[in-house]
Amino acid sequence: MWTYEKKLQFPVNIKNPDPKLAQIIVSQLGGPDGELAASLRYLNQRYTAPYAQIKGLLTDIGTEELAHLEIVSAILYQLTKGLTPEEIKASGFDTYFVDHTTGIYPVAASGTPFTAAYFQSKGDIITDLVEDLAAEQKARTTYDNIIRLTDDPDVLEPIKFLREREIVHFQRFGEGLRIAQDNLNAKNFYAFNPEFDTNCKAR
Repeated sequence: MWTYEKKLQFPVNIKNPDPKLAQIIVSQLGGPDGELAASLRYLNQRYTAPYAQIKGLLTDIGTEELAHLEIVSAILYQLTKGLTPEEIKASGFDTYFVDHTTGIYPVAASGTPFTAAYFQSKGDIITDLVEDLAAEQKARTTYDNIIRLTDDPDVLEPIKFLREREIVHFQRFGEGLRIAQDNLNAKNFYAFNPEFDTNCKAR
């Protein structure tokens, strides 16, 4: 069970609507490397994580990704609040608007709706943690790209915060991978694992 604190992890106070920028930032809501995929990835992977430390790590980071969803959604809401029909048409936001008005909907910047195919939960701790490390770097790169495309300080500050958290998560998953490898090496997991090889005889 979660305890929900009813405030954003980082404040969002955007003064100037910019629907064109919203169409880019929406990728971090429902895109292939966005916060929705991250939260679902980690909160599903935690069930088969074999070590309590890594199970806790996945729960902590998966929960924080839910907080990041709120931040991204707040940015999108404020960037598209109070638009006139003229602003909608001039910005190219009309293709989103016709389907969703200004509602928050998880799509990529390309317009592709969110799909569970964006993430994996394999049940193998090394496989899952390596995916998680890559996911954090891909999200960091996406935030880098967003930063290159805006000079609005009201948008940049929360985006920079989110980028920093991707780096911290990458470091924490690196620590988790070392824990998993140390435990598996102690059992000679890769050299001989009869659990997965029914043709092997005990030596």
